[in-house]
Amino acid sequence: MNTVQSISNLRQIRNDLPSPVGLVPTMGYLHEGHLSLVQRARQECANVIVSIFVNPTQFGPHEDLDAYPRDIPRDFALLEKYGVDLVWVPELEQMYTPDFQTWVTVERAAQPLEGKMRPGHFRGVTTVVAKLFNSVLPDKAYFGQKDAQQVVVIRRMVKDLNFPIDIVVCPIIREPDGLAMSSRNGYLDHEERQAAQVLFRSLSAAMSAFENGNNDAGQLREIMTGTIMSEPLADLQYVSCADPDTLEELSGSISRALLSMAVVIGKTRLIDNFLIGD
Repeated sequence: MNTVQSISNLRQIRNDLPSPVGLVPTMGYLHEGHLSLVQRARQECANVIVSIFVNPTQFGPHEDLDAYPRDIPRDFALLEKYGVDLVWVPELEQMYTPDFQTWVTVERAAQPLEGKMRPGHFRGVTTVVAKLFNSVLPDKAYFGQKDAQQVVVIRRMVKDLNFPIDIVVCPIIREPDGLAMSSRNGYLDHEERQAAQVLFRSLSAAMSAFENGNNDAGQLREIMTGTIMSEPLADLQYVSCADPDTLEELSGSISRALLSMAVVIGKTRLIDNFLIGD
């Protein structure tokens, strides 16, 4: 397994790799969710590249950039075990020079939900992903459904900017009790970890209602809200029943939707989602 830091070394090695080349962008501290993306890429691509970069521009001024967990030696060991061909760990100065001033912005899809709660977040995401794409030139790039809005935003960027890249979206990997795997789950103490199950319960309750004939978007949001509010440790930021492609909130009878939410448990912010319908 090759490891590089500089973009020039990355490109030199990349030029010699047979296609298709798959890219798995990560911020490190890998868990089974990340590794499921690597496995999918390994199945579909001749060569797999993983990037590890904790991107500061997608963190708000009061978010957990400094506390974000990091363990590069552990990440390397896992990626070598999973047959990754190249790991790129760029330094901050390569990605954002002191006079950096160019940003990639997706408009409508980035405005609601996470975009509303975390101003500037998606500008940071789309800019760094565009830089990753431009540096690696992958044939395919792999993202998790857990960050559902991120998937919508990146697909929009790829379409609008004519990136010749296939965006592959992989299912959410969950703990046995349903909690979506996340690097931030490690912040939860025992009591908070138990309370965090409420996200999965609320989504499951709404899906069950939908499957039993309740297809009213407003009522599905009420079911999720009521379930979350029943947990004393949960601080609800939003629930959504939106069009999966545009993220516009739905009303009345629906045939398909993205159910999503953001909830703070203790000091830890968690997100989750279900796709329902056809």
